[in-house]
Amino acid sequence: MLKRLAFLLSLLSLTTISWAQVTNSFPLWPDDAPGALGKGTNDMPTLTPFLPDLAKVTGLPHRSDAEAVAAIVICPGGGYGGLADHEGSHYARWFNELGIAGFVLKYRLGSAGYRHPAMLQDAARALRTVRARASEWNVDPKRIGIIGSSAGGHLASTLVTHFDAGKPDSADPIERVSSRPDLGILCYPVITMTGPHAHKGSRKNLLGTNPPVELTELLSNEKQVTKETPPCFLWHTWEDKGVHIENAMMFAAALQAANVRFELHVYERGPHGLGLGTSEWKPEARHPWTRDCAFWLKERGFAK
Repeated sequence: MLKRLAFLLSLLSLTTISWAQVTNSFPLWPDDAPGALGKGTNDMPTLTPFLPDLAKVTGLPHRSDAEAVAAIVICPGGGYGGLADHEGSHYARWFNELGIAGFVLKYRLGSAGYRHPAMLQDAARALRTVRARASEWNVDPKRIGIIGSSAGGHLASTLVTHFDAGKPDSADPIERVSSRPDLGILCYPVITMTGPHAHKGSRKNLLGTNPPVELTELLSNEKQVTKETPPCFLWHTWEDKGVHIENAMMFAAALQAANVRFELHVYERGPHGLGLGTSEWKPEARHPWTRDCAFWLKERGFAK
């Protein structure tokens, strides 16, 4: 009952916010998440909205005067065992500079005892939530993307290949809408769960020890791309020793084979886990991928 009350209060608070950055997290489900193992914070997936200040982006002083903006759900990395803030809130603040609303997802983790499909359920619910409640944040429901880094990139690539149209007859209005992202951004992503290029730590946290072959195939997302997969921006570095560069290249090849538009950038230098270019918030130290991605987002009608 208390969770439901908190959920309803979060809805009320979001309808009265000014059009500027906010960091009030709210639970994705009013009651326990599907398959919840307990009632602690590790069992409660949340979403945190960061909304752009349109007065700075467009010169429009009031939310009601503004054209709806694009939004991106953000999946931080961490090997499905943790969540890296520099791949979460930092991305959201950068998107705000581009006039895009960012929504940071705190999804359930293998380190807390969760396995697939809990993580995918959380990502799908997050995207549905932004789409179903788009008017509350002045978001365009037809311009909602997803971004993920490392294992978060695997989660993002899972949603761009395992989405569904929703359940029109559901009693929950959020579950009625599609979970398909309108684009995907995959940063040094984990993609495959099979072969020599699989990231073993992410696979263990996501699927457990010795998962069935069928499950590793299903979650090897380079094998799940279809013509319905949305356009994607991918980047990796040649020097990355944490996640093999072949992951990004295999996914790009699958997109090409399915005739899905994509952009792939391979930068020579940089370790795994770069984020925007530094683990601290330093705009002057941003990696060139941010410039290239901003250009791509503008071409796709997402950025101002």
